[in-house]
Amino acid sequence: MLSQQIATFVAAAGASANEELAPLIAPPFVIGGSMFAVLVVLLLITLSYSNLGRRHEAVEEHSDPHRQHPNKHDHGQGH
Repeated sequence: MLSQQIATFVAAAGASANEELAPLIAPPFVIGGSMFAVLVVLLLITLSYSNLGRRHEAVEEHSDPHRQHPNKHDHGQGH
């Protein structure tokens, strides 16, 4: 079974050796370089938001019994 699959793969690889490759819009290093540049820009945008959590100290939320949907996850500790 495995030898048959290998033989099929080798035959297909040999038959596709004379096929013409699809044309590219630019050389491969230009495509890779532009993709790298786009990802670096996205990285810098992501890192620019890293200071949002350090703007001020976290303030404890007060327990408001008149809220329409009170926080029921504090298990009675907020009263």
